[in-house]
Amino acid sequence: KKSGVSGVMADMKPKSVHHAKEWSDVVENLYRFQQAGYRDEVEYKQVKQVETVECWPETGFVKKLQRRDNTFYYYNKQRECEENEVHNVKIYVY
Repeated sequence: KKSGVSGVMADMKPKSVHHAKEWSDVVENLYRFQQAGYRDEVEYKQVKQVETVECWPETGFVKKLQRRDNTFYYYNKQRECEENEVHNVKIYVY
């Protein structure tokens, strides 16, 4: 069994998953990754081979993501995950 700390990000798989119950900054960013077709920041960085994700300095929310088909999603500074979408957001545990 490999530990995720030893630079083995390439094959990190989530151990479990649950749905968000209430909105938070973390849920907001997960919502953005999942809209763009990724589980979360971990998977995005694996697939796109990037070190960092562009975020809004004011809010810390993800600003721009590249989908798997190479088109870009651009996000606002403000919250985009509506209250009725919160329960659709999956939180992965590694």
